[in-house]
Amino acid sequence: MAQERYMLLNGKYLEDAEHLLEAGDSPQASEKLWGAVAEMVKAVATARGWRHFSHRELWDVVQRLSRESGDDEIVELFGLAESLHANFYENWMAPETVMVYAVRARRFIEKLRPLAAAS
Repeated sequence: MAQERYMLLNGKYLEDAEHLLEAGDSPQASEKLWGAVAEMVKAVATARGWRHFSHRELWDVVQRLSRESGDDEIVELFGLAESLHANFYENWMAPETVMVYAVRARRFIEKLRPLAAAS
């Protein structure tokens, strides 16, 4: 099932990010964190039958979830995660910032995890 695959990839990417952060590879860790966030959004979207095949559609899912829940932090945290994706290409973030954003990415995932399971 696609939803289970997204959840497995979410876990794998989070684990990979932890190892990369420990190794000091901020750009690669940034991309793995983004991947973990994106896979969680895809898991929720799949469970609900929503489209999720582009960045635009991922944003649509996140904004819809935020409206449904009344939780604006979902949008904010997703935006931070997307900046990690940009950091993979540009490596402009200080390693300390990547560490802070890693905490925020995990927070986002924990907010969505029950939505993926409950849907």
